[in-house]
Amino acid sequence: MERSPLRVLVVDDTVVYRKTVSDVLAEIPGVEVVGTANNGKIAMMKIASLKPDLITLDIEMPEMNGLDVLRAMRTEAPGVGAIVLSTLTHKGGDLTIKALELGAFDYITKPETGSIEESKRTIKKILDLLLKSYARHLEMKKILYGGGLARSNAAGAPSGQPGLWTSKYSSVSSAKTPRKQKAEIIGIGISTGGPKALSEMMPKIPSNINVPILIVQHMPPIFTNSLAKSLDSLCAIEVKEAEDGEIIRPNVAFIAPGGKQMKVVAGLDGLSRIIRITDDPPENSCKPSVDYLFRSIAEHYVGRSAGVIMTGMGSDGTLGLRMMKRNGSIIIAQDEPSCVVFGMPKKPIDEGIVD
Repeated sequence: MERSPLRVLVVDDTVVYRKTVSDVLAEIPGVEVVGTANNGKIAMMKIASLKPDLITLDIEMPEMNGLDVLRAMRTEAPGVGAIVLSTLTHKGGDLTIKALELGAFDYITKPETGSIEESKRTIKKILDLLLKSYARHLEMKKILYGGGLARSNAAGAPSGQPGLWTSKYSSVSSAKTPRKQKAEIIGIGISTGGPKALSEMMPKIPSNINVPILIVQHMPPIFTNSLAKSLDSLCAIEVKEAEDGEIIRPNVAFIAPGGKQMKVVAGLDGLSRIIRITDDPPENSCKPSVDYLFRSIAEHYVGRSAGVIMTGMGSDGTLGLRMMKRNGSIIIAQDEPSCVVFGMPKKPIDEGIVD
């Protein structure tokens, strides 16, 4: 049975980007552009009349900005998803994080340089991946909850609660290191849907958890600092963007800076552990990469760590989790119903390395 096309409304206050995004969407198979809007008020009216599955949403608009649109969608159009378009600036980063916390499915940064044709190619490459992922997300919600395009939260947010974990016991290599009772560090890998999931999960962590948390969230430079500041305002523990050479301390969550790699190394005293920020190449097309971090945790916290893999596209983190498992770590994965994209947790669950 042939799928119905994904119906998309383009919302942007600039004529250039309305046309650019509309032209790009028209070239993607299985997508129908049902209309455009140049501000949030018009967007809400068109959402009501055109009933799109998804909107592409500029955040900085007159009359009614993108954040206000997302807030309105939570009550007036909870079944409609949103992909936000943002600028790679500090203000753009802060606004994008707020949009993701409000339930936007994902984001695209507007190209800063190049011709219109180059911008189209860049946007098309990213949008094509996001739309395929969003279509799978809708299919999963339909299977799990029935009733057409069932989505219970705003802008394509997961229907379950982040922090619901799948337990799947299976045999692993007998050569693994025996696990100690208590994890001394927690590593978290996360991507699409991450800011919203983290904003719901992290505030539940008590101030006296007494272990450090190292987080890789797939994001560009600037945005990770915005994410850290936002989470820090919500959490009982300190949350910060990691810096090179920092001693890893308990009751602090360190977020890998966008565009860099983060790993754990031994301190000069041989006892402390230090954060090392590097410019090493991307892994799994990701920088920061979850695998890169998890391998170092496996090496420096043998039998004394927990690895957590959460919502996101692709399989970044699986190789690192295998090493952590062999070295006696506890492995936790977010379950399918609560994921925006069940990609990164799926492979380790399928391989049976999740506890």
